[in-house]
Amino acid sequence: MSALGGHFAGWRVLDLFAGSGALGLECLSRGAAHATFVEKAPASLRVLRANVDRLDAGSRATVVQADVLSWLTRHPPPPDALPDVALADPPYGQGLAAGLVAHFLRAPFANALWVEHATGEALPSVPGLRQRRYGDTTLTQLEAQP
Repeated sequence: MSALGGHFAGWRVLDLFAGSGALGLECLSRGAAHATFVEKAPASLRVLRANVDRLDAGSRATVVQADVLSWLTRHPPPPDALPDVALADPPYGQGLAAGLVAHFLRAPFANALWVEHATGEALPSVPGLRQRRYGDTTLTQLEAQP
């Protein structure tokens, strides 16, 4: 979160592979206007919904039960109404980070994508890709191209 500057006033956020919702909920606590959480695992969804309720964030949150890549394909945002940022922490070792980056390059679903993945996972090579390594984890950042 500190890498994003910590100020999310008015932002629209996607929390992909949301798990407990920690990333999106942190954005809401820092002023984001709305967060959409996409998660498919039933156990994670129960925790996520409980966290949204516990923090009384329901009016600023949408929880979607779906496979992330399928959902993004079926629900592309209009190019003139992209969310400000998509945050993603997909399960490691399944190629999901690479798939998400490839999808973003074909059809941007936010103005920026921040994806956490295993260091060494091969991602598509693109201009403007920024990465920060934290041991076994790398944070990759991309901006949508006009």
